Amino acid sequence: MTAPSLADASWLTAPATRKVMAALEAEGGPDVARFVGGCVRNSLMGRPVDDVDIATRLDPQSVMTAVQSAGLKAVPTGLDHGTVTAVADGQPFEITTLRRDVSTDGRRATVAFTSDWAEDAGRRDFHINALYADGEGRVFDPTGQGLADIAARRVAFVGDAGRRIREDRLRILRFFRFQAWYGAGDPDADGLAACVEEAGGLGELSAERVSKELLKLLAAPDPVPTIEVMARSGILAHLLPEAGALEAFRAMAAVTGDPLLRLSSLLPGQAEALDAAARGLRLSNREMARLQALTGPVLDLDALEDRQVRALVYRDGKSAVKDRLVRALAQKPGRRGRYEALIELAEAWPVPRLPVGGREVAALGVAPGPETGALLKAFEADWMADDFPETGHVERLKALKDQRGA
Repeated sequence: MTAPSLADASWLTAPATRKVMAALEAEGGPDVARFVGGCVRNSLMGRPVDDVDIATRLDPQSVMTAVQSAGLKAVPTGLDHGTVTAVADGQPFEITTLRRDVSTDGRRATVAFTSDWAEDAGRRDFHINALYADGEGRVFDPTGQGLADIAARRVAFVGDAGRRIREDRLRILRFFRFQAWYGAGDPDADGLAACVEEAGGLGELSAERVSKELLKLLAAPDPVPTIEVMARSGILAHLLPEAGALEAFRAMAAVTGDPLLRLSSLLPGQAEALDAAARGLRLSNREMARLQALTGPVLDLDALEDRQVRALVYRDGKSAVKDRLVRALAQKPGRRGRYEALIELAEAWPVPRLPVGGREVAALGVAPGPETGALLKAFEADWMADDFPETGHVERLKALKDQRGA
């Protein structure tokens, strides 16, 4: 297959990129560094490029010297594994010395540095991630299969799939994540079979690594086919034993691209079970709070009144209400117009502050103490039920005081 050229790629011709490549070439000569991985893969597939990674024959200390000699910032982000981060014009570039694996334990590898591009490519996970491009944009395919897999939108392991997975069990999840983002049709049969055979090793991974990969997978434009394969093959049960039928997931994936909301549709809806599942994934406190806010009855887009939305926003916050409205839309996808109107209301409504406090209660002759808090709580409930009127607050407070005999 004729190798394409990336010479016109905007990230390759950017001044920051040229500065970094010039620094490396000044230290090690021509062909001392090549772009690798996602920036090459995505450019060939017409996808956006977020990060620019570079592989080099220079050892890490020489990379540090080259970058600093060019007046750029060098950060020793992983010298033992050969990685230095160069910063040019505020943009980071991860530069890694060519490597070969000496030993692996399924979670981390002991590496030795090399100057052989093919040896470096041989330790990478998938053919589509083992493509390189030099500073002129010429593409190199050391495995001989990367360009063909790009054309076929096929995600296939480099070399023996089982061996690649045993080197790092996370590659099981990466296989499905890359299938969701870059694959077409059925997953590579050899890769899928190896993932199933090695799935028992998923328990060796930290929950944080699992949840990070899972959320990246769920952020794909259409993760449904991949999740279905994971469910049929038993992989999903290793990750989310709580996951049941996929109807709710299909519905949620159709109405939102938010990976956490998609995840919520795979987890139990009861608060205690959901909390246990979220803790098992070691989600952040913010992520767990979002999931917990989705428990309880599903909002009914047809029955929900504007005033009820305002009350929910006041009580739970805009983000939580918008998440619940997405969940409601997944139940009734045909009511998108009503959903959009309610979302607009939730976003635009200026949430008011409670218009009375302890001073107003004291002015009514109520002594400081528990009754003050109880009266304010009663006022808030009554004010919310009346849809947050802007006037008559003192009169309302007095009437409630009189009713309570305070």
